[in-house]
Amino acid sequence: MPPRHPGPTAGQSTAQATAQATAQATAPATAHPRQSPPGTGTDAARELALDPAHTPAAIEARSFAVIDAEIPEPRPFSGPLWQVARRCIHTLGDTEILPDLRLSAQGLRNGVAALLRGCTVFTDTRMAAAGLPLRRLTPLGVRVMPIMSLPGLEALARTRDTTRTRAGLELLAPRMGGQIVAIGNAPTALLGLLDALAAGAPAPALIVGMPVGFVNAAQSKALLHQSPWPHFTLLGRKGGSALAAACVNALAEIALKEKKGETLHP
Repeated sequence: MPPRHPGPTAGQSTAQATAQATAQATAPATAHPRQSPPGTGTDAARELALDPAHTPAAIEARSFAVIDAEIPEPRPFSGPLWQVARRCIHTLGDTEILPDLRLSAQGLRNGVAALLRGCTVFTDTRMAAAGLPLRRLTPLGVRVMPIMSLPGLEALARTRDTTRTRAGLELLAPRMGGQIVAIGNAPTALLGLLDALAAGAPAPALIVGMPVGFVNAAQSKALLHQSPWPHFTLLGRKGGSALAAACVNALAEIALKEKKGETLHP
């Protein structure tokens, strides 16, 4: 098991520790012999190329470096939009999603501005909310509200003959104006949001529409992409709560840098 490095060692500055993590991230993988597992039919040792990155910061930096290398410029996104796209690719471990990602400069500007105002991020599930760490959101004064945490949703959904997420979204729609809505699981929630907006509900600053699955996931995202509302989405069946959270996390990283005075432009 590789040694753990929780932070700077004695006599080492934070900058030195960061440089060490970056060096680990960009170092080439090294080969380590591993015996074949029992029952594979061979006793010959196999060479497995293991990457030396082993701390969280180094692993993330190394992952981003691999993605940058596998998707060289020119890319469909640049600057902060590439930061969002790259985090989406990293989250799914899939470079092939890039042609189906739909990220807009207006959506990025709206999302970052909302976070800097200390907005509420509404999520369709607790899982998506769990993917938004407080270390990014607390410094911005951002609050997270999982729709599924509302009381009485099951009874309300039965009354309306729909899913709990759609019932909860319809209940909260009047409060979503100027906020961020991140949907990573339920196509019914995204369809409900689009219906509410068409009926005159106040528009969110940004809709992150990433529902996943085989029933109306692709259709709901296609409808979102045809709408006038600022949004991020991934066309097709792929998506998920982790992907919706990844978009918000990327925006939060950008907002935190802007708060420190680093001006970024899409």
